Amino acid sequence: MKTLKLTLLCCLISAFTFAEVSKTQKDALVAIYNATNGDSWENSWDLEQPISDWYGLSIENDNIVAINLSFNNLDGNLPKDIAALTALRVLNLSFNKLEGELPTELMGMLSLEELKLFSNNFGGAIPKNIGDLTNLKSLELYNNNFLGEIPSSIGSLGKLETLILSSNQLRGKLPVSISNLKSLKVLSLFDNSLLGTIPSSIGQLSQLEELVLSNNAFYGYLPNELAQLTHLKTLLLNNNAFKGNYAVLKDQLPNIVDFDLDEANMKGALATLDSDDDDDDE
Repeated sequence: MKTLKLTLLCCLISAFTFAEVSKTQKDALVAIYNATNGDSWENSWDLEQPISDWYGLSIENDNIVAINLSFNNLDGNLPKDIAALTALRVLNLSFNKLEGELPTELMGMLSLEELKLFSNNFGGAIPKNIGDLTNLKSLELYNNNFLGEIPSSIGSLGKLETLILSSNQLRGKLPVSISNLKSLKVLSLFDNSLLGTIPSSIGQLSQLEELVLSNNAFYGYLPNELAQLTHLKTLLLNNNAFKGNYAVLKDQLPNIVDFDLDEANMKGALATLDSDDDDDDE
């Protein structure tokens, strides 16, 4: 009798230990493996082994909740099959060789909280419905080849704390809808081709600690509301075409550590910070 009980207990422990994710989720993982040359990954998957042994995965309640395959030599496109991982909260594929456009199906992964695809070769436009990912806290797409404008729907990401789109080929104006991101702490857009004036509504980002807009084509006077961002620790605006001397601005930001403006904006007559929301379209 003791032997029977022990056998049953071992079976139960084994069932909990080696519980598998659904075939649908496994098929999605295999599709990622095949589409990104999995045999050549730095840390490859043995598809014959339990998924719990596969590198870079986190599993909760038989669901894949996180994929971290950064620095893993992924080479290829991100397949649309990834959308089957409906419980995924973290997707980190940074520092790889991924290319092509983001699959539209990715915008249906509503559980995503962190989307980190930086330092790849992704291209095309940032999907217009990126704002559907309303649980996102971190969106990091920098150092890719994304084109076009920043979608206005990005203003729907009310939980977003980090938005880094630097070092792409983005153009157009900064969408005013960014002012809706009341939880935002980091906004980094440097090294693109963005233009226009900085909207006064940027002063509504009261939690912002880092604002980096360097190496773009912004112009005009800075909005007076910049001085309201009292949590700012980093403000980098150099290599644009701003008018006026804003040397006094640094003294208005009590927590500032890194502050950089073009030399032309640090001398001459002090400018009165502009309070106009936006310039007229040319």
